[in-house]
Amino acid sequence: MTNALLNHRLAAAKPSATYKIIDRVTELRSRGVKIISLCAGEPDFDTPQHIRHSAIQAIEKGHTRYTQVAGLRALREAIARKFARENGLSVSWDETIVSSGGKQVIFNALAATLNEGDEVIIPAPYWVSYPEIVQLCGGETHIILCGEDSGFKLTAQALARAIGPRTRWLILNSPSNPTGAVYSKRELDELAHVLLEHPQVMVLADDIYEHLIFDGQTFVTLVQAEPRLADRTLTMNGVSKAYAMTGWRIGFATGPRWLLEAMEKLQGQQTPGACSISQHAAIAALDGPKDFINESRKVFERRRDLMVELLNQAPGLTCSIPEGAFYAFANCNGLAGRKSPLGSDLNDDEAIAVALLEEANVAVVQGSAFGLPGYLRIAYALSDDALREACEAIKQFCQGCS
Repeated sequence: MTNALLNHRLAAAKPSATYKIIDRVTELRSRGVKIISLCAGEPDFDTPQHIRHSAIQAIEKGHTRYTQVAGLRALREAIARKFARENGLSVSWDETIVSSGGKQVIFNALAATLNEGDEVIIPAPYWVSYPEIVQLCGGETHIILCGEDSGFKLTAQALARAIGPRTRWLILNSPSNPTGAVYSKRELDELAHVLLEHPQVMVLADDIYEHLIFDGQTFVTLVQAEPRLADRTLTMNGVSKAYAMTGWRIGFATGPRWLLEAMEKLQGQQTPGACSISQHAAIAALDGPKDFINESRKVFERRRDLMVELLNQAPGLTCSIPEGAFYAFANCNGLAGRKSPLGSDLNDDEAIAVALLEEANVAVVQGSAFGLPGYLRIAYALSDDALREACEAIKQFCQGCS
């Protein structure tokens, strides 16, 4: 009876697999179990001091009241400067919007545009929330499997085959959560060539990990590669990953004015407007020193190399080298069908993730939650020592499987 009273879209939605595991980790830790959690998508660094100081100053100056729904003008001006400086996009402050985290940006964009039957193309592996947000907003997902043979990336040929008369959006995430895959300018050019032939298709470019890109690569966003797509692309970003500000809840975007106005209208009936203190902190982040970004990138690249090397030493696991973000996407098919050291059936990647948590005290997320079974998403946003300890536990678990 209770379920019957729910909105049918919400009743059909799945809870976040990542947060389910985080909740389980919290429960185990409350019972005194030592767990190494490699499932959370957040940097382990403290927010830089100059950003924290800016927030304290904002409180002391009394900036604790409502802001404009779309964000403080000073922050929107800083966002416009960021897009010009880092992405080569010439936008004015009123062609931006600020939300309470990147997820709200995505939700508002899709809620403002999707009608029943509209399709959203989502390359898999995907961030767990994309299909659920589409479903909650009344749309339908068109999932395109992008396996390891394509570098976990969408090809122009696959995109061309997927676009149909009901296609409304394409979601493109680079660097990718969960694989760390990064689209090159050539690859974006090829996708853009297809998109230009289908003017009804909008694009959501999720660039939240743009500063976490390795091996000397240069990040390119879609509109930077093909400016002719600017009138139907929402370029989304935020301060959470680059500046270690996940809890501050500031996401932002630029795109066509009609879409931003619709998103603002919707947002005005929700929050309305992001936390004023966080907005002042975000100004300091975007306009302030960038040394933190460069240093954290070096740390994550070192951790990536360590993680990939150690995971490939675990029998039954193989791991390709991610190009960005802070996740390894390890193939665990070599463990499927076997038994864990304590006798659990490892029928699939979820069973493997559960057994790793319960028997090895290491928390990871199954790849099936991201749309591609047979993998484990393993975050390397912890110290080198913690990563070594976790990988040793994973290795011993794999060695004990029969």
